[in-house]
Amino acid sequence: MTHSLKLNITPTQSITKYLGILFLGLVVASCGSTKPYQASEKSYKEQLEAYKMQISSMKAAELSSQNNLNMYGTADSADPLTLYRDSLAIKKPVPLPYGIKTEWISTVNFNLRKPNYIILHHTAQDSLAQTIKTFTNKNLQVSSHYVIGDDGTVVQMLNDYLRAWHAGSGTWGRDTDINSASIGIELDNNGFEPFSLAQINSLLALLTKLKKDYNIPTQNIIGHSDIAPSRKQDPSNLFPWKALAANGFGLWQDEFLTEAPFDFQIEPALRIIGYNTKNLSAAIIAFKRHYIPEAVDNVLDRKTINTIYSIYKKQ
Repeated sequence: MTHSLKLNITPTQSITKYLGILFLGLVVASCGSTKPYQASEKSYKEQLEAYKMQISSMKAAELSSQNNLNMYGTADSADPLTLYRDSLAIKKPVPLPYGIKTEWISTVNFNLRKPNYIILHHTAQDSLAQTIKTFTNKNLQVSSHYVIGDDGTVVQMLNDYLRAWHAGSGTWGRDTDINSASIGIELDNNGFEPFSLAQINSLLALLTKLKKDYNIPTQNIIGHSDIAPSRKQDPSNLFPWKALAANGFGLWQDEFLTEAPFDFQIEPALRIIGYNTKNLSAAIIAFKRHYIPEAVDNVLDRKTINTIYSIYKKQ
């Protein structure tokens, strides 16, 4: 014996139910098609606003009570980034040739530029005031994040998150755009005189802050001549690299040098350390300016070879 279940649904109810389901489906479909990335776009905008505030509210490094830009004749020490906030706004899709269509979809995974190197220079000028004048001249196209005076005064001239023009076409290892990955520090020194104790103490204080803030590797604190051996000689052979290394800023050779193996190859070792060896002679000179300042030449004696080997082993 079979039983059948009868549903008493009138034609009017059936049509009403069908239309209700259809309407609900259309609503769901429209919600999913108009702005499918609404959540990520909202997150993108919120993160962007947070980064704008982080950049524009950044203050000069508070390392001493001597920081006073007005004494050098500058009109305003306000962060110049506040003039360029619009440059961080959401961009329209980039138009491509041949009618190829592009669109903007906001990611939620991004952050600010992270400096990975600190490049040290000497100014090769006569005073801190002269260097500031140089770095505020648009025609000269050169700048640095920080300048440290002979008396220890620290002047910050650019937000750490922005790209200064201090490294030129320098390279280190596989990094060919050092300006985009570094913080530049200029030391008021003409290149022929010792660096003052006050200046080096301020430098150590600044390096302590920057290394901690950006987690910069110890071996990535180097000189201008290291990244541009064929062009630059700064900081000079009078710069106290050994003292910096003793404080955790940069590498230094072992106190007792191990004899390099018989088959140790100089050129590949210098490249692994980071030097551009297209001009091998210049690379050797730059290495010795940093690590053997009492004998800055291109001679590959046993001390030089063993020193290269010592630094090579620390990579």
